[in-house]
Amino acid sequence: MEALLISIVKGLVEKPDAVSVTADAKNDEGVIVYHLHVDEADMGRVIGRQGRIAKAIRTVMRAAAARNDERIQVEIE
Repeated sequence: MEALLISIVKGLVEKPDAVSVTADAKNDEGVIVYHLHVDEADMGRVIGRQGRIAKAIRTVMRAAAARNDERIQVEIE
């Protein structure tokens, strides 16, 4: 899942070397939280206008997780 998130985001940003993802262990509800870190200058590219790109990234990631019977959440930091 981390590799998928990184590959999606690296295609959007100008500084792909600054992209990193950390994952928390499953919480009480069985949800894995992925923390996406990008360069400050690329934050607008990842979030998009009115959060549309961020929403699309989260939708794709949830769909991929559902195929693996997992529940995830993506936090952009």
